[in-house]
Amino acid sequence: MPYPTDGERDRPWVMRTYAGHSSAAKSNELYRRNLAKGQTGLSVAFDLPTQTGYDPDHELARGEVGKVGVPVSHIGDMRTLFDQIPLGGANTSMTINATAMWLLSLYVTVAQEQAEAEGTDWHEVVGKLAGTTQNDIIKEYLSRGTYVFPPGPSLRLITDMVAYTVANVPKWNPINICSYHLQEVGATPVQEVAYAMCTAIAVLDAVRDSGQVPEEKFGDVVQRISFFVNAGVRFVEEMCKMRAFTELWDEITRDRYGVTNEKHRRFRYGVQVNSLGLTEAQPENNVQRIVLEMLAVSLSRKARARAIQLPAWNEALGLPRPWDQQWALRMQQVLAYETDLLEYEDIFDGSPVIEAKVNSILRGAREEIDRVQAMGGAVAAVESGYMKTQMVGSLADHRRRIEAGDQVIVGVNKFGTTEPSPLQAEGAKAIETVDPIAEREAVEAIAAWRAGRDGAAVDEALRVLRDAAKTDANLMEATIGCARAGVTTGEWSQALREVFGEYRAPTGVSGASATGEAGAELGKVRDRVKATGEELGERLRILVGKPGLDGHSNGAEQIAVRARDTGFEVVYQGIRLTADQIVAAAVQEGVHVVGLSILSGSHLDAVPAVVEGLRAAGAGDIPVVVGGIIPPDDAEVLAAKGVARVFTPKDYEMTQIMNEIVDVIREANDLA
Repeated sequence: MPYPTDGERDRPWVMRTYAGHSSAAKSNELYRRNLAKGQTGLSVAFDLPTQTGYDPDHELARGEVGKVGVPVSHIGDMRTLFDQIPLGGANTSMTINATAMWLLSLYVTVAQEQAEAEGTDWHEVVGKLAGTTQNDIIKEYLSRGTYVFPPGPSLRLITDMVAYTVANVPKWNPINICSYHLQEVGATPVQEVAYAMCTAIAVLDAVRDSGQVPEEKFGDVVQRISFFVNAGVRFVEEMCKMRAFTELWDEITRDRYGVTNEKHRRFRYGVQVNSLGLTEAQPENNVQRIVLEMLAVSLSRKARARAIQLPAWNEALGLPRPWDQQWALRMQQVLAYETDLLEYEDIFDGSPVIEAKVNSILRGAREEIDRVQAMGGAVAAVESGYMKTQMVGSLADHRRRIEAGDQVIVGVNKFGTTEPSPLQAEGAKAIETVDPIAEREAVEAIAAWRAGRDGAAVDEALRVLRDAAKTDANLMEATIGCARAGVTTGEWSQALREVFGEYRAPTGVSGASATGEAGAELGKVRDRVKATGEELGERLRILVGKPGLDGHSNGAEQIAVRARDTGFEVVYQGIRLTADQIVAAAVQEGVHVVGLSILSGSHLDAVPAVVEGLRAAGAGDIPVVVGGIIPPDDAEVLAAKGVARVFTPKDYEMTQIMNEIVDVIREANDLA
């Protein structure tokens, strides 16, 4: 008996897992294993030095090499990363932004080399390359923090990549606009849709105004713009958000850019469901969260994702193991191949409830887009701090609802009684750990690479790059020249830093507040802060620091906001600080406590460096507290090295954290 289908069965989406760690060789091993299990696309996680343009031996790279992704320092690493993986038939997503042009150039060069080794026309192979460079720099200023250059030069790099790929790599998506990370730092569905569209407008306007793409080819530009979105557990609202995205993109590309081909206007997006919404407490609950979130982007056929990658159940604990990633892949395969989901037309057409919710999101998004455009567009709204402040405020409100119990998180603020989890029976071994030797090997390898290449060719390639950056020339050819010459990631980035300069984005902290906070508890802590300050003869001061390259600043920002609301004077200078910079600021400002926030796994290197630096500066009496994804064994190590308190995601009550920080200050100053 045939299935009761209303049309042709929809094709399954590209199935990915976000992966990469330790080294190019180990990551290649992992990719080939995942592909053998039925994964249909690769999603490359790069480590923070690679994302922010540093080589493994740079001071800021200490403790970060291979932690949250794979280090790729030069063409040799890229060759190893894709060894025995024919790029002409692959579909590769690369989570890379500030250095996206560099990584795409390495990828294209390796594809050329593979073709030449097989005796085929490399132009043909490069023309087949399929995949995406994330490359949305606007959201980096607002959320992930892996930006390097100021907004203007950053937009130029994106524009050059778009123009180059449309002409030479026609199946490649040179950018996906990432609303994913906006939701992680607090964006409501309306803000997520609006700010993503504002970013897309900024990119399309820049490409159009550059004159690099003929007017008749602009539809090809629009066709290659993809999106990368977040899906939270409120899956009906999330699904409506995706339908709103689809409708609004069609409207903007038709009316603003005059694109008449419906195929060019199709909203194409990939998704990773909400990793930061996963909990350390009762982590087994994350499995059902992941499945429900996947439904948000697969149920509606008209707004179905074309690529999905799922986090693993234990990502709130640390780096997932291959088995955990396999489980996440099998979730997708069961939905796509065992259920009847793909056999029907859109099952929500005609629903008045869905239509009303979609229209509500559209109204709000159009109003916010108009507001941002009136300011001069997305870049101006970043530089003024407007968009950042809006999201810090939204996240503060979200945190308040959780702490007040208005928003239930099962196992966290309700239903906390639990049996021991057999999934965690191995304790710390329930997560993957990166061998510290990986960093040492990477440092030794980069030194050997520099010693073995043609230094004159490197110098010449970098000169050509610098000279081109001072003009309005497209920088892709010069960058590919650097790749072939053996230039390193740090050298490519430094050459452009010298021309473009560096940038520090507004933090958004000064304009945000945890409004509506339950008054009784906040009032008690505020009284303690005031009383302790009076006993010490001055207002309490806290320095909130982000050491190393970790750019996920929302936790630090929320601590800074709550500390200010409880009466602390707050010193917060943003992301990417060295231990020496944090120590110098702590001493200069005369703070009473230093609070460090790290989510990248580099805590065992970065935190002791600050503690030791304070001691060396004669300020060892200033206590240090730290927050992040820190396994219990690591917390014990940090305590033994002098850290006063360790907070992890299970410590979600931020006012209570403030109260404990007051305890730390009183203990450090021998106050009863």
